[in-house]
Amino acid sequence: MPEARKTVASNRRARYDYEIVDEYEAGIALLGSEVKSLRAGQAQLKDAYADIRGGEMWLENMHIAPYAMAREGGHDPERPRKLLMHRREIDRLFGRVREEGLTLIPLSVYITNGRVKVEIALAKGRPRHDKRRKIVDRQQQREMDRARGRR
Repeated sequence: MPEARKTVASNRRARYDYEIVDEYEAGIALLGSEVKSLRAGQAQLKDAYADIRGGEMWLENMHIAPYAMAREGGHDPERPRKLLMHRREIDRLFGRVREEGLTLIPLSVYITNGRVKVEIALAKGRPRHDKRRKIVDRQQQREMDRARGRR
């Protein structure tokens, strides 16, 4: 049976601002009210990034709205959340981030088989002129595809 995957939030701007080098899947340690809020689709990855501190990976600036029905106010919406990956993977990522000057950014948050997962990308910042070039290339490709379709 194929696993059901429900995307909760995606960082659509990430592929525009960064050149994606590699993608990884990580679990995320959450509180109960955060899971409830995610199931309701109340999350944002706009300015989120991952950081490696003390041999652990943390997701910073991800906003999960407080759950309305939670006791005692629920959770802090912007708190750092621990990402769950194997030690070897974290060490490998840390080495690449430090040596190659890459960044860890979340691409999407999704629920699969009842578990919340985060798709993390190892990315390289893209200069502004490259962004413009990419837009022009995409438009030219679209025009070429349309011309082929008319034939």
